Formats: sequence, C-alpha cells, structure tokens
Amino acid sequence: MQSLQRRIRIDVASQRLEVVETAGEGTSGMVLAVFPVSTSRFGLGSEPGSYKTPLGRFVVTEMIGQGFPLGAVFTSRIPTGEIGPMESADDAGDFVQTRILWLAGEEPHNANTRERYIYIHGTNHEERIGEPASHGCVRMRNADIVRLFDMVEPGAQVEIAG
Repeated sequence: MQSLQRRIRIDVASQRLEVVETAGEGTSGMVLAVFPVSTSRFGLGSEPGSYKTPLGRFVVTEMIGQGFPLGAVFTSRIPTGEIGPMESADDAGDFVQTRILWLAGEEPHNANTRERYIYIHGTNHEERIGEPASHGCVRMRNADIVRLFDMVEPGAQVEIAG
C-alpha cells in the first residue's frame, strides 16, 4: 500500500496554489486546500537576476518561521524581530513575512532556483495577491502561508505551471 503524499501545485495563469494529497507519483489526488497567490510581475523564467518566477518541478528544501507571529519579518531567512504590515500602499518595501518554504529546482532549466532564493512566503502586499506582483517568489497572504506551512513537510513536491 502506497502512503499518501501532499504536493503543491501552482498555476500562474490563475494565480492559484493547491495542496493536493496523492497516493504517489502520477496519481491525480484530492485537492485539500486552494489559496490565491502572487507570482512575478516580471514574468516567467529561471535566468539569474531576472526576478522571474521559475516553472517546472521543485522540492521544498527548508521550512522557516515555525511559531513566529503573523507578519514576522525575515531578512536572509533570519527573523528581524519586526512585525510588518499586511498591506502596503506603496511598493517601497517588499518584506518576506510569517513563513518561508525555500524551493530547489529538480530540472536542468530550473536547477538554480535555490541559489536565486525563490520562496513561497507571506507578504506585506496582501492587497496584490491574485495578480503578478512579486520579485520572483510566490507570495501568499500571511494567514494562508501559516495554513500551508502546517499542511506540508520538507521534501514536499511543488509544481509551478504557466
């Protein structure tokens, strides 16, 4: 008997993330949760320095932020002790907030994803969730990233499709 696995599917066209429970590779699975997201405003791709959201297959290599409050700000994956706003009228600051799921690419074209610091994370721009607005990462509402964080484990498979 195969064990159940939780995977993450991100559809860039609909700006939507699904958590899917499957019985193994190649099975369609059952959708457990759906969240709106924000991918890159610069488009799709894996070029270094491009601020684009990469496509393909990934794995969650690290999960950072367990136990921190909503809005906790992280710089270089280290908590700063600050609590950031959930919405920001200007685009001056782009905070990584609340939780971080650090992704690593599993295909030749996206193998640099970890070195590009591509995460799924909370944001101070919740008002932009649902539209491409990030600098390459996948942004989520802070309450949603806490729910996602509690649903998956390190090693979870992620697919980002355009």
